[in-house]
Amino acid sequence: MYLKVFRDDIIEGLQKSAAIIPAKTGAAVLRTIWLKVENDTLRIMSTDSNLEFCGWYNAEIVEQGLVGVQGRSFYDLIRKLPPGQITLRVDQDAQQLSIQQNSRKYKLPTNEASWFTDFSEFPEAGSVFWSGDFLQELIDRTAYCISEEDTMEAIACMNLTPSKTTDHIEACGLNGHQFAMTRFLQDDLRALLPEGGVLIQRKFLAELKKWLSADEIEMNIDNKRLFFRTADKKEQFSLPLSFYQYPDYNAFLSKIREDGVCQLTVDRLEMVDTLERIMIFNTDNNRCTYFQFAGNELTLYSQGQDVGTASESLEVEFSGDLKKIAFPTRNLIEILNHFQSEKVTFRLTGAEGPCGVIGADDSDYQVIIMPMKIVEETYYSEEDGN
Repeated sequence: MYLKVFRDDIIEGLQKSAAIIPAKTGAAVLRTIWLKVENDTLRIMSTDSNLEFCGWYNAEIVEQGLVGVQGRSFYDLIRKLPPGQITLRVDQDAQQLSIQQNSRKYKLPTNEASWFTDFSEFPEAGSVFWSGDFLQELIDRTAYCISEEDTMEAIACMNLTPSKTTDHIEACGLNGHQFAMTRFLQDDLRALLPEGGVLIQRKFLAELKKWLSADEIEMNIDNKRLFFRTADKKEQFSLPLSFYQYPDYNAFLSKIREDGVCQLTVDRLEMVDTLERIMIFNTDNNRCTYFQFAGNELTLYSQGQDVGTASESLEVEFSGDLKKIAFPTRNLIEILNHFQSEKVTFRLTGAEGPCGVIGADDSDYQVIIMPMKIVEETYYSEEDGN
């Protein structure tokens, strides 16, 4: 293999390729970046045995071939070189890759070419085009509600499925304590998705998001993998699908929508500011903010044996007979920060029942959070504070 290529033409592809391979652990083959030269193109590839990255880059080809090198070392070296043309050449016995830029000369040991296995090919038939920045937003608005434990199977995945009742697609995240769902319309993608939808493991979403840009992407599915490709076909990213049974979330959604539930409407940013101050008074043993209702006045309260107490009151709109409820403070702040609406509404099914959060300007987005069980016997009042 022998070629010449400009450093700036390949550095972004090398960065994306290096990002998915293990830094130090795992088999050497999984720490490899593969360089394949054919026709007038340099193909850069890497995999961690699940994720696959491929990029195609223009180069001046002298001799075709395939070589694998230690990925992190190769990327770090190219990253620290100045802009300009680089010569890459494998020696005659295929034991070393020579890298030269003007007077700068380096050699890296190569890996066995027999280690290389073909990467998955993008299925051309039936692919759809989609907005990369919209997919990034979907990941942002659901991933924080997905379980981080791989052993949790389906609820360690983002669920992307056609709605059973409308023409929408539903993107969902669930971890047993929280649930987030964004609904959107995309007819071509809906036609591509299988009836039961697809599951993408949470651990793959972060790397997918890094690869995505605001530009349009091409997407397709086969019976094992989900494929993404830039519109110019220069880069490809794919990941394995999961085949667990996703829980039926319509049962608790219907409970939130029932008539007669308590309803609380608040200024979103005002509540976030209040919760951030109250969180100072949370401890490892008490991570909650307590809500106490008195007409259209809401008192938010927390106490910690070693940190003292905090209480603030907000003017709100409230209907229902619920007297008090408790939520994990940090989780509630995170949920509210994913909304855009000036005001948000909590639909409260009971002190220990699911609570839905919606916003007028976030009509296709909703979150459900489970309250914490209240075990305290006494609660703050103005008389107690005197």
